[in-house]
Amino acid sequence: MEHHQKDMGAISELFTALSEAWNNGDGAAYGECFTEDADYVTFNGQHLKGRGQIADVHQWLFNGPLKGSKLESSVPAQLRPRFITSEVAVIHGIGEAQLADPSQDAADRGSINTNVVIKQNGSWKITAFHNCRIQETPGGRR
Repeated sequence: MEHHQKDMGAISELFTALSEAWNNGDGAAYGECFTEDADYVTFNGQHLKGRGQIADVHQWLFNGPLKGSKLESSVPAQLRPRFITSEVAVIHGIGEAQLADPSQDAADRGSINTNVVIKQNGSWKITAFHNCRIQETPGGRR
């Protein structure tokens, strides 16, 4: 299946916008990266449903527990979408929310996430996201 460089660029821009929204503490802009009916599962198993809830919960986080945090994400740099169709792709990314005051959480916050992105009306959005803490794989190979 052939994929246009334009789609790869647009998907990369989507994840850049996601990081910028986080780093600006802008819940509404963060929500805009998702489809209206998106599913968002956090690292601790909370299931957010829909763009509105994703935006609201993230604004609450940006105003409180994650105030001043920065999202360090390696998704755009090593973007390797696995296209299911020409308008649906699965992308695995690695990211970490760096807290404004690292002494508040000394634990390793490195996470791996699974994103299902879809092309709607010519633009790419995340329709499903699942995030969890990175763990070693038993049996040696990672």
